[in-house]
Amino acid sequence: MGYATYLTYLIGIVSTLITVYYLAIKSAPPILEIFPHFASFAILATLIGVPLSVAIGWIHLKRSQLYSSEQDVGVEANPYSYRLTPGVWKEAFAPFYLEMLIQIERLLEAQDLLGDDDRKRIQSLREKMQVLIDGGYVGTPRRLM
Repeated sequence: MGYATYLTYLIGIVSTLITVYYLAIKSAPPILEIFPHFASFAILATLIGVPLSVAIGWIHLKRSQLYSSEQDVGVEANPYSYRLTPGVWKEAFAPFYLEMLIQIERLLEAQDLLGDDDRKRIQSLREKMQVLIDGGYVGTPRRLM
């Protein structure tokens, strides 16, 4: 991972700088007067090239539909989009939300503010929360883990 990500990137930058300087700038006398030494060219190219590359990449990423499509596929393929992640969500937050729903339902029932549609929606939510807490799925995942 380190080689493919970091070392190859560094080698690519150095290789590009050397190639451009010794093949393009050395053979163009007007540009050679501006950059008489490789070090000055490398420093200036790095100071301009890196921020420019980052800016162009960011703009491309934001305008490209590919990134959002990739995220959509990732969410659909992720089994935890349809069930609770282990740990605090399954052990603490989901039971807490279920208990809050139950208590709110009791309060609304005691004040006679709960209609039939509200009861059905709350019952459906309670059943889904209980399925999630028990380790099951809600929704329709493309494949089960």
